[in-house]
Parts: sequence; C-alpha cells; structure tokens
Amino acid sequence: MRTLVLCDDYWHPASTARTGLGLLENRGFTFEWIEHAGDWSAQHMESYPVVVLTKMNHVSSIDQSPWMTEEIQTALVDYVRQGNGLLVIHSGTAGYDAWPLLRGLMGGAFASHPAQCPVTVEPHAGHSLTAGSTPFTLADEHYFMDLEDDQADIFLTTQSEHGSQPGGWTRRVGEGRVCVLTPGHNVDVWLHPSYQSMIYNALRWCARDTVGLG
Repeated sequence: MRTLVLCDDYWHPASTARTGLGLLENRGFTFEWIEHAGDWSAQHMESYPVVVLTKMNHVSSIDQSPWMTEEIQTALVDYVRQGNGLLVIHSGTAGYDAWPLLRGLMGGAFASHPAQCPVTVEPHAGHSLTAGSTPFTLADEHYFMDLEDDQADIFLTTQSEHGSQPGGWTRRVGEGRVCVLTPGHNVDVWLHPSYQSMIYNALRWCARDTVGLG
C-alpha cells in the first residue's frame, strides 16, 4: 500500500517518523516522504490512498514558517471526503488550531503539553484498532487535546501525573476515514511493540484493509 508521509518540523525531525514507520515497510506498506512542505501538491497527494500527517505547521525543520493555507486545508478535506484515508500522528495535530476545516477534519486539535514526563498509553481492550496492544509507560510529551467531536470513536487514553486525555480516535468523513494518534514525541514510543501494532492497525483501517478490524 503506497502511503504518503508528511513530516519534519522544528520540534519533530523527520528521522523520528522514518524510524518509527520503517519497521512497517515489511508489513505491506511502502512509504514515500515529503519533508519540505513546498514539495506538496494536491495532485501528487491524490495518487495515494492514505496520507500520514506527522508534521506541525512548519515548512520544515529549518523553516518555522507556517505551511498551511486555505487551499491546502480544503484539499485535505476533499481528499478524505472522496474516500481516502488520513492518519494523524502526534505533531500532525499541532499548530492547526486556527485552521477550522483541518481542525474539523481531525475532530479537534492539540491544545498544550507539560514538560516531558512518564506517560501511560492505555489501549481500550476489545477495540479492533488496539488488537495486539497492551498498556505501556514511557517518557513522552503528554498532549492535551481539544477534542470537539463527541461522536469520535475513542480507542486510546493517555495518563500522566497531569491527568487523562483521549490519545486515539477515529472518524468517518464523507467516504473517507480519519484516525488520530497523539503519542510519539520520542522514537522509542513509536518503536514500542504495542504502539507499532496500533499504527499498523490504524493504517489498515484508514486504507479500508479492514479484515478483522471492522
């Protein structure tokens, strides 16, 4: 499954996503990468059935200018509505609070996070997207989210000394699918076997490869 990955910003280098997704290349996914936002185009994006957004609203790691525009957020919404999949991981939720169409597509947006601390990732037992996953605790940025869709299907909760937050949810938008996963500032979170399973399940769900997932 050809998958386009939008990554790389000042706080989240592309190497994290490249390492975190690399192990899944042997499980039916081929990843192609856009690190500089200037390389994005709607036409290019539309040749992929799934997009992974793990890029804060920065052009790149060396250019903190915002890359989001009215044209881009509209294209992302149209892309999903037409039947494609969008998986948003960690920094892909950040810096987009002023972009209502994209915020609506995701069902909410990043609000804040405390200093890195131990964060417990708690998959909801019995949910198809958490198959193969068990709770784990690692140092991470505990993302506090403004989740605005009360119909979102929450399958993951994150806990720390600062409280509890929704850590993963899915939405159906038009003919397409959106999944959000908030953990993942550090590469060891991405590489944890439980999180690898959730990312893999989320990719499959977004791609409609749903045998056993619902």
